[in-house]
Amino acid sequence: MKVVVCVKQVPDTKGGVKFNPDGTLDRGAMLTIMNPDDKAGLEAALRLKDEYGAEVTVVTMGLPKAEEVLREAMAMGADKGILVTDRVLGGADTWATSTTLAGAIRNLEYDIIITGRQAIDGDTAQVGPQIAEHLDIPVISYAQDIKIDGDSVIVQRQYDDRYHVLKAKMPCLITALSELNEPRYMTPGGIFDAYDAEITTWGRADLKDVDDSNLGLKGSPTKIAKASDKVRKGAGEKVIPDSPDEAVSYIVDKLKTKHVI
Repeated sequence: MKVVVCVKQVPDTKGGVKFNPDGTLDRGAMLTIMNPDDKAGLEAALRLKDEYGAEVTVVTMGLPKAEEVLREAMAMGADKGILVTDRVLGGADTWATSTTLAGAIRNLEYDIIITGRQAIDGDTAQVGPQIAEHLDIPVISYAQDIKIDGDSVIVQRQYDDRYHVLKAKMPCLITALSELNEPRYMTPGGIFDAYDAEITTWGRADLKDVDDSNLGLKGSPTKIAKASDKVRKGAGEKVIPDSPDEAVSYIVDKLKTKHVI
C-alpha cells in the first residue's frame, strides 16, 4: 500500500502574522508549524504503515524553508519527503495550490491520498477535494476514523451531531480532522535519520499535465480585497470584590446592562 500525505507549513499565529504589500502572507518572515489537521492526517498514514506496512510519502508546496515540515514528518516515521517549490508558484490560492499538488502527485504511485480538512491560515477546506477532482478519484472529507477493507477504505465522516459511514474503492482521497487521532512525537533516532535523509525537490518543470495559466498568483481566481492581523483585545476591567455576594451582584448587573439577561 502506498499513501501520499499532503502537509502545509503554516504561520504560528501565536507569534503574529505579517503581510506583503499585495495582501498575501509574508511566510518567510513568520514562525511556522505543521498544520494541525495535516499532522492528524500524517498520523493516520503512519498507523496504516504500522498495521499494513504502507509506504508513506509526504508532499508539501511552499518556500524552501517548508523542508522543515517534511523533516518533521520523516522524524515521525514517514518514508519520503517531496518539496514542491518555484517562484512561479508563489501567491497561489486554493485552485492554483490544488492544481500544483495534483501535478506533483501524478508522478507518484498511490492508493490513498490524505490531506488535512483545512489549513489554519486559510480555513477554506477546499484544497483536498479539489486535488481529488483534478485526479478524478473519490473523496471522503471530515474523517474521524479510517479502516481498510480489502481494496476499499471505510471512513466515519463527521456530520453535525452524528457521523456517516462511507466506503470507497482505492485510489481515493481522505481529508482528516485534527480530532482523528493524537499525533505521535518525533523520536531522537527519527530526528537524526530525518536530517540525514535526502529531500526530493521539484519545481514547475516537474509538474505533470498542468497549464501555466492555473499556477501561482496569476493563475489564482481568488483575489484578496483586504487582510489584517487579528484584533488585539484590551486588558479589560479588573474588579476585586469584598465578598462572594458582591461578586455575584456585580456580574449579574453587568449581564443586565449588556442585555444578556
